[in-house]
Amino acid sequence: MKRATPDHPPEVQLFTDGACSGNPGPGGWAFILRHLRSGKELERSGAEASTTNNRMELMGVIQGLEALKRPTVVEIISDSTYVLKGISEWLPKWKANGWRRRERDRWAEVKNEDLWRRLDQLLAKHQVHVTHIMGHAGHPENERCDQLAVAAYRRLTD
Repeated sequence: MKRATPDHPPEVQLFTDGACSGNPGPGGWAFILRHLRSGKELERSGAEASTTNNRMELMGVIQGLEALKRPTVVEIISDSTYVLKGISEWLPKWKANGWRRRERDRWAEVKNEDLWRRLDQLLAKHQVHVTHIMGHAGHPENERCDQLAVAAYRRLTD
């Protein structure tokens, strides 16, 4: 994964979140993509009828990166330790081990491998770094993404 550097600061910030009612259950994802120079923002959200919270967290990032039209320096800002550690620590190991992970003394499948592979292809196109924020702690963009994700899955259940 290419990284953003001090010489190449982020061009965009990608705020993401996922939400699920039950795990599994109906779930939603959302992102806010902010172009730093212009201040323009793009918000999107979506939902699935039966999914997990981790899958929705991944979809927020995937959908946000897929919205970019060209290679971009991106700061991904999320409250999901699962996604951020996956990007920065686990993904390179999984790939080196044939998309397997160690589970105690044996090899196990990578959970959500389909989405991790999709995300891996997107990460290769961009210079990315990740920033962890606390969820439900008043961070405006994180709170907005949570609202969008919850509203998306509620449209499926109402």
